[in-house]
Amino acid sequence: MRFDEDSQLDTGQVSDRRRSRVPGGRIALGGGAGVIVLIISLLLGINPFEGGSDAGAFPGLDQVEGDNRELASECRTGADANTNQDCRVVAIVNSVQQHWADEFTQRGRQYQPAQTVLFSQAVDTGCGTASSAVGPFYCPADATVYLDLSFYDDLRTRFGANGGPFAEAYVLAHEYGHHVQHLTGVMGRAQGGGTGPQSAGVRLELQADCYAGVWANQATTTPGPGGDPLVSRLTDADIADGLSAAAAVGDDRIQQQAQGRIDPESWTHGSAEQRQRWFTTGYTSGRMERCDTFGASRV
Repeated sequence: MRFDEDSQLDTGQVSDRRRSRVPGGRIALGGGAGVIVLIISLLLGINPFEGGSDAGAFPGLDQVEGDNRELASECRTGADANTNQDCRVVAIVNSVQQHWADEFTQRGRQYQPAQTVLFSQAVDTGCGTASSAVGPFYCPADATVYLDLSFYDDLRTRFGANGGPFAEAYVLAHEYGHHVQHLTGVMGRAQGGGTGPQSAGVRLELQADCYAGVWANQATTTPGPGGDPLVSRLTDADIADGLSAAAAVGDDRIQQQAQGRIDPESWTHGSAEQRQRWFTTGYTSGRMERCDTFGASRV
């Protein structure tokens, strides 16, 4: 995955809160969630603290506003995105959001941008306070994507994914898929939908995977802030890295690694095969309509 070196970046879509810290570098899991949160933290998706604040779990968390001075000085063009991970996040967010803005416009609707917040260890959100153990997540209460960049290392070293720039892009595009679901009202369909390979929750996650694929299909033609496409090259090897990441966070893979057995009825995000298949559906079609996981008899 390569970015056009002369394309301009918009760092205003990313907020850097990595100066916020839990005193002493302590990681805490609050609200008595315990093992449940530890299991959920192995998966991509919606914040498990959603629906209520848990700020007491992180006493003394410094609630500073994002400081984007370093991002603004370092991340100016696609050339910076090709060499700097922070800038790559900015470029991916710019591309994904422009794609969905164009998609909404074509459908006679207006896309509302979502901020991406970079944090370290813990962060306070509209859905409550969460630790980096949760992994990347989207909070519908404040329409924001939250990401601790250490997850990208975990994706490769703990979960066995190939890694690479497009694996990182897949993660972000998946979370922005949840934002699209929030804007279109689909997210509410998963409330109280239970668990299991055909559950509403799994269908929600698979649709986000499919939306990530739709963006990937059009990434090299989606204009960046300067007008020219930000993504200049996306190869079969890049897509393979994305599929590797999708499989690595499949419920079956996670369960096998964590507990040595697979329990499909407890799935919340879908199997490795399901996640790869729905990403591929979006990628090969490039059409949002092909991502109707809720209309499919089986996913």
